[in-house]
Amino acid sequence: MRTLMKSTVLLAGTLLAGSAVAETIAITGATVHTVASAGTIENATIIVENGNITAVGAGIAAPDGARQIDASGKIVTPGLITPFGQIGLVEVGAVEGTVDFVQRGDQFSASFDPADAYNPRSTLVATNRIEGITHAVIAPQALEPDEFGNQSRVLSGLASIVQLSDDDFIVERGAAFVANLGETGSELAGGSRAAALMILRTAFDDARDYARNVQAYEQGNRRKYSISRNDLEALQDLLDGSKPLLVNVHRANDISTALRLADEYDLDLIVMGGIEAWMVADELAAADASVILDSLANLPGNFDRLNARLDAAAILSKAGVRFAIGGDGASQNHNARNITQAAGIAVANGLSWNAALEALTLAPAEMYGVDDRIGSIEAGKRGDLVIWAADPLELSSFPEQVFIGGEAVPMESRQTLLRDRYLDRDSDKPPAFR
Repeated sequence: MRTLMKSTVLLAGTLLAGSAVAETIAITGATVHTVASAGTIENATIIVENGNITAVGAGIAAPDGARQIDASGKIVTPGLITPFGQIGLVEVGAVEGTVDFVQRGDQFSASFDPADAYNPRSTLVATNRIEGITHAVIAPQALEPDEFGNQSRVLSGLASIVQLSDDDFIVERGAAFVANLGETGSELAGGSRAAALMILRTAFDDARDYARNVQAYEQGNRRKYSISRNDLEALQDLLDGSKPLLVNVHRANDISTALRLADEYDLDLIVMGGIEAWMVADELAAADASVILDSLANLPGNFDRLNARLDAAAILSKAGVRFAIGGDGASQNHNARNITQAAGIAVANGLSWNAALEALTLAPAEMYGVDDRIGSIEAGKRGDLVIWAADPLELSSFPEQVFIGGEAVPMESRQTLLRDRYLDRDSDKPPAFR
């Protein structure tokens, strides 16, 4: 059930109350960065009806009865997408009972789907939502063995896309398969990068063989496969091209290896991390592979990241590689909101402003195959919009209002509530007794 609590925000003298999905909204007077063929439109109007954008452009009249929002002097962008992380699958990383994204054991690897554990009431949802993130990719991850010796596998499972709203939150279940190569894959495979690659090849070959022999398998003539039946069935969506393979990898030669694997099995490839992806940018472009890049990385954190550099995004862009701006580990969870800062730093190091905004919006939607619904401001797409008072890539900029599916979300989080609680000095009583 949708929350009844709505926030209000003052925009150019207009008080914005929370909207109902069925309401028609007209945002007027803004500079709109559509991230689409229309480009940037000055003094534009956006019409949202029943949660979807019906019109965007200059000189558009608001429909009769529409609630008009004066955004003169403001900037409107599509809702931002964090392209990899575990928002809603973790609350406190150090508290095991709040961590639901770790794949361990043999029963479910490729088929492990943590989306059912997603918590839309997580404090991480509101914290990131009020800073412009409307959608998040939630993904499984490999970690160290648990106290019982259960180990993570080279195949980690399925990533899904959620919208940071209160209901109908799963946008695309099983949007990609997650695997590990490079240093992480080596550790999971017993100490060799080659072994990790062999594990993937064997799993893919087994899934192909299973597809050819399903009837015999069901009749009891069961061959010995390297992965479970659940995993064999899940991998059919990868091998038929329905879903991409997202590989956690950083070193340039490991990325080249992943590209060869993708070519061998005719897979759509997304490189996650890709610190040295700039070194093989032409290979990535030729293969039409995508990259999720940590554009804040500029130090050699390990031997897989020796060639980290701040202008990596600019190099990928120049080569024609599709890339999204993301991060590593907790930076994509509690602080996923910092992707705007990461994009701004990429711009300071040679990336164009428009390319940076695309890397936060349309590019991740394209690489996961949901760009027909989200990622840009066009008629027919969902009303996922952010109103900014100033340049969204500036460190000091914050959204004035966020819309998800045409609904204005409450512009508050646990952090803002605590801030307001302790700023209130009208009472002599301690905050806990007010």
